Amino acid sequence: MSVKFFGPLVGLGFFFALAAAPAAAAQAARNERVVKDGSVVSLEYTLTGTDGKLIETNKGKEPFRYTQGRQEMIPGLERELAGMKVGAEKKITVKPEDAYGPVHKEAFREVPKERIPPEALKVGAELTARGPQGQAMPVRVHEIREKTVVIDMNHPMAGKTLVFNVKILDIQDGPPPNKK
Repeated sequence: MSVKFFGPLVGLGFFFALAAAPAAAAQAARNERVVKDGSVVSLEYTLTGTDGKLIETNKGKEPFRYTQGRQEMIPGLERELAGMKVGAEKKITVKPEDAYGPVHKEAFREVPKERIPPEALKVGAELTARGPQGQAMPVRVHEIREKTVVIDMNHPMAGKTLVFNVKILDIQDGPPPNKK
C-alpha cells in the first residue's frame, strides 16, 4: 500500500520541481548579469568620509539607478562597479582625482560683504550663485573679513577621499545605443 501512496507523491514532487524550474532559472539568469556598459543598475549605498562619518545613504529608500558607461556618476565609483553581479557587496574608496577633483585655489572669490544676505554671513553658509551661462552653482562662505566675504566655489566634496559601501540590487539591459 505504501508503494501506491509513494508513487503519486514522487509524481507530484516532480511536477512542482518542473513548475519551479522557470522561476529558478530566471533568478539564476538575473544573478549572472554583470554590470557592464549599457546596463541599468540599481544599487544601495552608504557614503562616508575616511573618518567613517556618514555623508549620505539611500538604505531604506529608493535604490540609486544609473546606466553604466554614461558618466552619470563619479568615474572612480563607476569603474569599480564594473563586473559586479546582483547581490554583490563592495567597499570602494575613491580618491579626489577620481571623484570631484582637488580643491582649486582659483575657485575662491572675494566679494563685497553687502552682496551677501545678512543671514548668510557665517562661515559654512551655503548660497546659490549664477554661473557664466546663468546656471545655478552652490557656493559656501569660507571666510568673513572686515569688508568682504571669501566664497568657495569648489564642489562640496572636492579634495575629499570618499568611501562607498555598495550592494547591487538589480541589473537590467539598457536601451540600445544610439546609431548615427
